[in-house]
Amino acid sequence: MSKEWQYQIRINLSDKAAAAARQQADDSSLVPLRTILAKHHVDLVCQFDAFANYVAEAEREGPEAYPLYKWTKATIEDPEKKEKYIKSFTLYSGGEQVYDKAFADTLEAELRPLVGQGVITKLSKLDTNPENSPQIPEKYR
Repeated sequence: MSKEWQYQIRINLSDKAAAAARQQADDSSLVPLRTILAKHHVDLVCQFDAFANYVAEAEREGPEAYPLYKWTKATIEDPEKKEKYIKSFTLYSGGEQVYDKAFADTLEAELRPLVGQGVITKLSKLDTNPENSPQIPEKYR
């Protein structure tokens, strides 16, 4: 019997679109994207902001209970990685960052035509198969 993986959609936005999306600004260039997200009750979460929130929570609660703390902190403190992740967004459905394949396929199909049109620069569909996930470098364990 095969394992049913969950999926996640990530998008990279242009510099202007990323800044507007992070500030919840009423930028007209985001209307096509926001229309699709609203239709599916999906939230756009900036990966950099999610990383920063994780680090803040770990520092509040005690980092020993947060296995990704060292790696995540190093990531948000690295200017090159900050520049990368500040434009990278994860689509959350019902507060969840992973969902079934049919839902992910629908989102991907509806968002794909927006890629390269000035707002979305990249679209990726990732799965939860551990073999497809990068591992934390040893120095951050």
